[in-house]
Amino acid sequence: MGFTIGGIRDIRSGSRRRARSTEITAVAEYTGLWGWDVVPGARAVRGGNGRTVCSCGADDCASPGAHPLAHADGLAAGATLEEAAYAWARTPGAAVLIPVGRTFDVLEVPEGAGRSALVRLERMGLPLGPVAATPTGRALFFVAPGAAAGLPGLLYRMGWDDAALDLCPRGPGDHVTAPPSDLGGLGPMRWLRPPTLDTAGRPPQARLLLGTLAYVCHRSAA
Repeated sequence: MGFTIGGIRDIRSGSRRRARSTEITAVAEYTGLWGWDVVPGARAVRGGNGRTVCSCGADDCASPGAHPLAHADGLAAGATLEEAAYAWARTPGAAVLIPVGRTFDVLEVPEGAGRSALVRLERMGLPLGPVAATPTGRALFFVAPGAAAGLPGLLYRMGWDDAALDLCPRGPGDHVTAPPSDLGGLGPMRWLRPPTLDTAGRPPQARLLLGTLAYVCHRSAA
């Protein structure tokens, strides 16, 4: 890793003095402390006619402000603050995106259901990884890689395969817009359960959470 926890605290306390942006500090934490790869992402901006457009410049962008910048270099796990500052200086204002499918996959549910699931899972003493919330009312549960591909089989074995569940997997090829970045001009991402040294690199297997997530999604829909 690029630096210690104490180094992170030093970075945070000195970020204003060195005019570092919040995103640069977050990138350094994600790569250096949590061991995640990070890529610069596009932002949604307000056009002259009041319409939201993507900073990538494409008029027909399918995901305004929610995709990697085409020609920007990503940062591998272990990158330092200086490397993060250099990368973001080349793409000023870029959002912080984390590739899915490398260190973690994601199970996405409605935020209300996700909060209920968190309470239940904590009471049962089950392991939990990071959980993020979107400004659009979704909760993203970080789980071990392979969950997206294995989800249909898991739901079948648990008897949830024929239920109408608002539960979506994200896997290789997807990206998560990471806090504190803005998601598509709709507001900032935030953590419901922040990453820790124990959970960032070793999120739980999806099967440990899926029964509870499926139940609360089914109950909230009913």
